[in-house]
Amino acid sequence: MTSVEENTDHTADSGPSGYAAARLRLLQEESRSGPSRRSALAGLTDEWLNALFTTAVRETGVRGATLVAVGGYGRAELSPRSDLDLVLLHDGKAEPRALSALADRVWYPVWDLGLALDHSVRTPGEARRTAAEDLKVHLGLLDARTVAGDAGLLAGLRTSVLADWRNQAAKRLPELHSLCRERAERAGELRFLLEPDLKEARGGLRDATALRAVAASWLADAPREGLAEARRRLLDARDALHLVTGRATDRLSLQEQDQVAAQLGLLDADALLREVYEAARVVAYAGDVTWREVGRVLRARAARPRLRGLLGNRGDRVPARAPLAEGVVESDGEAVLALAARPDRDPVLALRFGAAAAQAGLPVSLHAVRRLAAQGKALPVPWPAEAREQLLTLLGAGEPTVAVWEALEAEGLITRLIPDWERVRCRPQRNPVHTWTVDRHLIETAVRASALTRRVGRPDLLLMAALLHDIGKGWPGDHSVAGETIARDVAARVGFDPHDVAVLGALVRHHLLLIDTATRRDLDDPATVRAVAEAVGSVGTLEILHALTEADALATGPAAWSAWRGSLVADLVGRVAAVLRGTTPAAGEPEIATTEQERLAVEALRTGEPVLALQARQEEDAVGVDLVVAVPDQPGVLPAVAGVLALHRLTVRAADLRSMELPDRLGEVLVLSWRVAAEYGALPQAARLRTDLVRALDGSLDVPAKLADREAAYPRRRGVVPPPPRVTVVPDVSALATVLEVRAPDAVGLLHRIGRALESRGVRVRSAHVSTLGANAVDTLYVTTPEGKPLEPAEATALAAAVAAALS
Repeated sequence: MTSVEENTDHTADSGPSGYAAARLRLLQEESRSGPSRRSALAGLTDEWLNALFTTAVRETGVRGATLVAVGGYGRAELSPRSDLDLVLLHDGKAEPRALSALADRVWYPVWDLGLALDHSVRTPGEARRTAAEDLKVHLGLLDARTVAGDAGLLAGLRTSVLADWRNQAAKRLPELHSLCRERAERAGELRFLLEPDLKEARGGLRDATALRAVAASWLADAPREGLAEARRRLLDARDALHLVTGRATDRLSLQEQDQVAAQLGLLDADALLREVYEAARVVAYAGDVTWREVGRVLRARAARPRLRGLLGNRGDRVPARAPLAEGVVESDGEAVLALAARPDRDPVLALRFGAAAAQAGLPVSLHAVRRLAAQGKALPVPWPAEAREQLLTLLGAGEPTVAVWEALEAEGLITRLIPDWERVRCRPQRNPVHTWTVDRHLIETAVRASALTRRVGRPDLLLMAALLHDIGKGWPGDHSVAGETIARDVAARVGFDPHDVAVLGALVRHHLLLIDTATRRDLDDPATVRAVAEAVGSVGTLEILHALTEADALATGPAAWSAWRGSLVADLVGRVAAVLRGTTPAAGEPEIATTEQERLAVEALRTGEPVLALQARQEEDAVGVDLVVAVPDQPGVLPAVAGVLALHRLTVRAADLRSMELPDRLGEVLVLSWRVAAEYGALPQAARLRTDLVRALDGSLDVPAKLADREAAYPRRRGVVPPPPRVTVVPDVSALATVLEVRAPDAVGLLHRIGRALESRGVRVRSAHVSTLGANAVDTLYVTTPEGKPLEPAEATALAAAVAAALS
């Protein structure tokens, strides 16, 4: 509380008019604002109430009473139009009539000034019992302080109330968390609202107060960095809002935002909203971390007695750590860094950590993220291939991406990776159609796009375009034009090749083209369709742009997309595709074999057994190693090889299978070229791979059973629901084979399941081309009948359905 000496210029007499005049002078002082003014206003109010209370005690003769401030007033944080929360605490010995008279002599002068008053009259015992029944009362008493009277009464009550709060934390904190969630449902997320409630919305002042209460329980504590400053900014904005409106309001309405910004010395309403959003983000993130820690501690407390009973002292052991990726493990329901992880030596670790957590649907450890921020090694520019793939895996994880991305962003890792992100971070969008700020809209678009990746041949470009499509909104002028330049720079930084950089630039430049044309132009006019075709350039880019358009609209808000709009866009896309297909070349057959492949094929025919070779990749930024396998042609080669790789925890980044005939030699050889990487740990030895492959081919190694055992030991976590696999027959691509395209989530044993499904239908795999783009696999398979002919249309359709069923 501010002392009387600090307020000599504003000293109030015991009358309402004296206090009102001093209060007005204080609020009009331009030199006094923020915490200083709030504290001074609380001190001035203390003086006035102290005088009122002292006079009332003398007139009524009541002894053993004290006037107590609770809530915000108890914290000496009075905004210009704040309520006064007061409790008249007494020892129970005074006559009820005298006690009532004492209360009236304090309450009525407050009402006479038009100040809002929340008041009660209680003994310490009554206050404690009420607190036990009413969570809000309990929270208010945690900040109680004496304004006037017998301080001893409050001292005993505070000790009891605080002890009760800590002893009852297992019950009270879940109640408080539920209250916070209900309030968030009702008031919304402060940092995304155009007219936010600074107090009630999620990330607002009530949430900041709740975090103080959690800290008082000694059960958990909120991240301290930036939290006090964020709370101060919200209080300052509320002060300015009270002064501008002259009302006790917490809603930052559109019509007041420019005036509030001017009151705070900010440039304009957008600058105000961005500052408020930044503060709310800090509070909301602190809340997420704190409530997760509360849940962890309470679960551990509940489980400990049972564990001790079953295991004795072994119940206090460190939680098991299950590997997720190289340098990343799961521990106690969180993604954490492995004990051997070295952020200072592994520049890809931050992205690998985020991708692994999002794919597993796990929250990230605050300690781990802060360690990555403090010790992480900067990525070279352009990024290595693994960094790019991990970014795409993070973006393609669906809904879990949001929480992981925000945790990385809160510690500055995102702007370190993508410096242009700073301009869109917490940037408001004045269009009421938009639900989110620019940065969150970009992430929401990636989430929506992740569900559409089966529709495109390049899901990596779709996800990257989703992340960058509005990146130009931080710059003046047309955001699509500015965004194209930025997107090209970011794409080159991330390591895309020049062709992909150009495609991403075009996608960002034209991300509004389809929806604008479909809803505003005559699609029967050939010039309209030709103009779109010329802008897009290729069927592949059109395919991605179509999915991006839908993802963007769905992420904007419910008013931005409908079945009608979707049908208009689909009609336009169909017309444009028809124009573009006239110049779209058909896919060709596989290229000729290399000398190394021929050598291995000759050896396989000579020995009659599988032959393989592991080779390091020559590219400087390559991910994984090359594995070439040559096997005499026989049934079951693809599922056998794919299954063995899965058993050895090798992730397939790319693969190519072809049938090879050697001159002057009888028989055919299947040559499989793989690019593989270890999920974590070291690569297996080539000899072990060959031994297991021989056993898989002769049937002595039951690959499906082994994979099933592994999946049972590490069940899929909840929270990650990728879009279903999509298997299609691609027409008019090859005259020699039927072509199937499989788009599915990259998962353990995926190629093994595809291969088994093909074997079960009795078809022959002429060649296969596999690519993994982030968390998605796009596999193209050329299959024939056993006689080497393409399948009939009905057979091809049935085969596609069978493969899809096997993957589901």
